[in-house]
Amino acid sequence: MRWLALVALLAACKADDAAPQSSAPKPAPHLAFVRAGDGEVAALVRAELARAEGKRVIVYVGATWCEPCRHIHDSAVAGALDKALPSIRFLEFDLDRDEERLKSAGYESKYIPLFAVPGSDGRASGKQIAGSIKGPGSPGEIAPRLIQLLRER
Repeated sequence: MRWLALVALLAACKADDAAPQSSAPKPAPHLAFVRAGDGEVAALVRAELARAEGKRVIVYVGATWCEPCRHIHDSAVAGALDKALPSIRFLEFDLDRDEERLKSAGYESKYIPLFAVPGSDGRASGKQIAGSIKGPGSPGEIAPRLIQLLRER
C-alpha cells in the first residue's frame, strides 16, 4: 500500500511537470544592463564595445539613492523601453563607488543619471545627457532625449 502511495505521489509531481509550455521562444529584451567590473574604465568600455554583438554601448552612471535612476533602470529591465529605444547595452557604473575612475576616463556630469556615448578608445566622447525628473515619469522624460543622443553621430 505504501508503494502505491509513493507511485501516486510521483505521478502527481510528473503531472505538474507536464503542464503545457509555450514552444515559442521569449523575445530577448532589447535593453541590457551590464554591471561594470573593477579596473580602468576606458579598458572596460573597450571590452564591452568588442562584445556588443550589434548593440549600441552606452555608459550609464546612476546611484542607488537616485530616484530617476531607479525608475529608468526598473523600466528598462522590465522591457518598458524596448519599443522606444533601439538595441542598447548599458555599461552600468555606480557614482558613489566609481566616481574617481569615471572622471579619469572623462565621464562626469553635474547630474545623474548620466548616459554617455563612448569613443572607440573607451573614453567619454563628450556626447551625453544627464539628469531627469523625479517620479515614475522619468523614463518617459529621458527616452526622447536618449533617442536624440543615439541619432547624433
